[in-house]
Amino acid sequence: MQNEAGENVDLYVPRKCSWTNRLVRAKDHSSVQINVANVDPVTGVATGDSTPYCLAGYIRFKSEGDMALTDLVQKKDAAMLAGSEE
Repeated sequence: MQNEAGENVDLYVPRKCSWTNRLVRAKDHSSVQINVANVDPVTGVATGDSTPYCLAGYIRFKSEGDMALTDLVQKKDAAMLAGSEE
């Protein structure tokens, strides 16, 4: 819910899994949020920014967490490189 100024006033905003887009419930104790550092493509040095990825416990239970995180990071990297070439 938003107030008249357009600011979020909700007490709890649920997270969504970056891989399956499922809501991560409050009682999902096996879910993780991993921050991956952004790297400058020219110098190869970390820029200080990071991109958060949230993985639900369902994905980790199926032993697909590493594949999901790798694919998410590669897709973002490919999109960043395509945007910088234009």
